[in-house]
Amino acid sequence: LLVFYAARHKVVVRLKGGDPYVFGRGHEELEYALNRDVHVEVIPGISSALAAPSSSGIPLTKRGVNESFWVITGTLSSGEISNDIRLAAQSSATVIILMGISQLQKILSIFMQLRSSFEPVAIIEKATLPSQRVICGPASGILQQVQQQGVSTPAVIVIGKVVNERQVIQLAVQELSFAKVA
Repeated sequence: LLVFYAARHKVVVRLKGGDPYVFGRGHEELEYALNRDVHVEVIPGISSALAAPSSSGIPLTKRGVNESFWVITGTLSSGEISNDIRLAAQSSATVIILMGISQLQKILSIFMQLRSSFEPVAIIEKATLPSQRVICGPASGILQQVQQQGVSTPAVIVIGKVVNERQVIQLAVQELSFAKVA
């Protein structure tokens, strides 16, 4: 469609939701258009892997808590779970999983086996939108919360001790709000 419309119009905009260059087809679309002599300009945005935790008050790294983060696809094009999830669970890194809600039970099982059933997890639904919801809890209980609250896609999964830092921010905001009222 990009090539079709580019041949007929002076300017065509392909506004891609999500992360076109992170587990998306953005680069494939770019190559396709360039191979057909269509001039392409890419204007990048902020990845949902960064925006979702940030908009929820969750740092991806924090001194004394962790030193790195992984961004992993939860579901491969074959429909299977990514093997990298097991590798990430063996580290102390924050793990951000995109496209993983359909594999949540398997993902949590791996983290409970390799980290702990108490490993902090956040599910961020519709990140950065007015309808954003954040559900936090231990790996052993988050699946039930997700099912009870009817979480759907798009949703980003964040696993690691930095999830607990969200509570620190929430308590500080509550204290400031209470101090202003008092």
